[in-house]
Amino acid sequence: MTTRHPYFDNNGLPIALAHRGFSLDGLENSMRAFQSAVDLGYGYLETDAHGTLDGVAVALHDATLDRTTDATGEVSNRRWDSVKVARIGGIEPVPALEDVLGTWPTVKVNIDVKGVSAIEPVAKVIEKTKSHDRVCIGSFSADRRRKTLKLLSRPVASPAAQREAIGWLIGSVLGADPEITLGEVDALQIPWRNGRVKFLRKRQVASAHEAGRQIHVWTINDRDEMVELLDLGVDGIVSDRADILKEVLVERGQWA
Repeated sequence: MTTRHPYFDNNGLPIALAHRGFSLDGLENSMRAFQSAVDLGYGYLETDAHGTLDGVAVALHDATLDRTTDATGEVSNRRWDSVKVARIGGIEPVPALEDVLGTWPTVKVNIDVKGVSAIEPVAKVIEKTKSHDRVCIGSFSADRRRKTLKLLSRPVASPAAQREAIGWLIGSVLGADPEITLGEVDALQIPWRNGRVKFLRKRQVASAHEAGRQIHVWTINDRDEMVELLDLGVDGIVSDRADILKEVLVERGQWA
């Protein structure tokens, strides 16, 4: 199997991604959650990005502050000086993406560009921190992903958007050439199932690998599902339960 970017270099072992860091206390996407994942030995973090009114990239999943913080309102309608005083879970400050990339300069970060507001700020942070070799820039929208990548001076890793991944899944069943369905992307990042319907079989994994693409699956918190996916040969697992995922990989001799 080939890979197209240094981001995927993991000594041939599965990539373990800590989903929004690691927190069992509802402190997702906080510096504390990211530090907890790093303390467990994680070399890959997953986070999300929105942009403030004055162009600061913020590591936050939702478009608004309402669900996870003690503040309210859309991030894109507020300036950074008002966003940074919001507290995740009433405790932890909302981090700037630059702080995430700067605090752990050897850790690789999967960044989901959640909205148009994040496009220019995310690109600016990557350029400023020179993080091109250690970030993976994705989005549910292929257009958002492409616009972000276009602003960068050097290539970064990039997974398929939602429609592209669906097209690949359908094509893999019909026997289509994965190079045609996958095009410019380096990887697929897809959910494991929709209810009882599982998206992946060995055939799909083999097809992606033959085309030199990796498959990362989200968001897997069950031990048995982790084992099943690793047995299928997936290249990465995104999990809220970084502790359980590490245990599984250690037991299999696949922990990096």
